[in-house]
Amino acid sequence: MDYKKLEKEIENLKSGNVSAFDYIYNCTSLAVYFSILHIVKDKMYAEDILQDTFVRAVSCISQYKKDTNFIGWLCTIGKSLALNHLKKYRHETSTDFDAESYKYGVTQTELPYIFDIATRILSTDEYEIIMLCHVSGYKRREVAQMLNMPIGTVTWKNNEALKKLKKYLEKENIK
Repeated sequence: MDYKKLEKEIENLKSGNVSAFDYIYNCTSLAVYFSILHIVKDKMYAEDILQDTFVRAVSCISQYKKDTNFIGWLCTIGKSLALNHLKKYRHETSTDFDAESYKYGVTQTELPYIFDIATRILSTDEYEIIMLCHVSGYKRREVAQMLNMPIGTVTWKNNEALKKLKKYLEKENIK
């Protein structure tokens, strides 16, 4: 990801150029989505909260300080909205009706099943790092910058998370 271009587009958005939003959204939405999904554990709500996050971010874009961690700022907004959602709807039933369809051999649900496992067995940091590195395609250096962690910590947590996932899948005899 080109952070200089991202910062430039943020400044364009601040000055009223709404076409800059597309670039910003495309560069940041996956990271924000997975941080929200980890909290709410429901794809439909995570998508709704993602949209609310960007609406909130655009409405208060002037509060963002240039050359700080924009993705971290967005994730903080998203996590706050996700936690508020959980408080408000804690007794509601999940809308992911196909959550266990992986048991019936549907290939398209294998990846969501692994996400579900990752959500259950990994710490928040490990989950975010796995999602950012292996799903969103960011480099560990970029993830370290986003999460404000040393690259060595990101690499270590990434490796530990992969070991945990591998061990779990082997234990469950899933290939």
